[in-house]
Amino acid sequence: MLRELIIVSIAVASCLLTDDRASGATSEPAPVVKRFTADEARQGVASDGAYFYAIDNSRIGKYRIDTGEKVAEWQGDAEAFPHINSCTVIGTELACATSNYPAVPQTSLVEFFSLSPLQHLRSVALADMPGSLTAMDRHDGHWWGVFANYDTKGSPAGKDHRDTYLVKLDDAFQPLKAWTFPEDVLARFAPSSCSGMAWTDAGALLASGHDKPEVYVLSLPEAGTVLRHAATIPVISNGQAIDVDPVEADLLWSIDRATKTVIASTIAPQDF
Repeated sequence: MLRELIIVSIAVASCLLTDDRASGATSEPAPVVKRFTADEARQGVASDGAYFYAIDNSRIGKYRIDTGEKVAEWQGDAEAFPHINSCTVIGTELACATSNYPAVPQTSLVEFFSLSPLQHLRSVALADMPGSLTAMDRHDGHWWGVFANYDTKGSPAGKDHRDTYLVKLDDAFQPLKAWTFPEDVLARFAPSSCSGMAWTDAGALLASGHDKPEVYVLSLPEAGTVLRHAATIPVISNGQAIDVDPVEADLLWSIDRATKTVIASTIAPQDF
């Protein structure tokens, strides 16, 4: 079923245009209000409002937001957990998008962890997906995943950054519908793909690439299967996975991979 959805997505992509306001960043970077050093800050960050979780390929560090103190860590077997891409807090659990990147054929899983104590709970293997799972979120009663392909490695022959999809899934992680990303956003992703994704309380979809200091504000189209690009928010972090704070709705979490820094920035309503 997913393969048919993707074919439809590609067929209509050339017929839809993105918002003219969305061609690039138009203001100063979002103000930074919190900054922490975390050795695990290599892939992304998640927050539950009281703690943030710094993510690396096979390890997670739990830190207090008020003090930056590290209170727990989880270390997995690198062969069993080769590439945790991003995580988000859902209830009392941390749901993490993982893959076997850069190996092919591509395989993806959702790994679940308890928050306290920080430990692995279960794995959910995904099948028949159009790329490597890089980001997950829960929104409007469904799971949402981003499946990525790349220009250099980790993708089957004939696929590249343009083969990046947002997929809506049911509670059993079966695909329901797929969307492609707008051409201007895909061009900004190149030669990599989408690294982070998070829904806001207001219903905006935020996405980040792997290396550019900006976050893209997207929405589902009224018709067709190409996401709408509404705006671009400049940030000081260079891509990787992001998260929206569940307590402070205007707080965007990101990382600077080069310095292993976790950053919380304020995003204003007008940014959407």
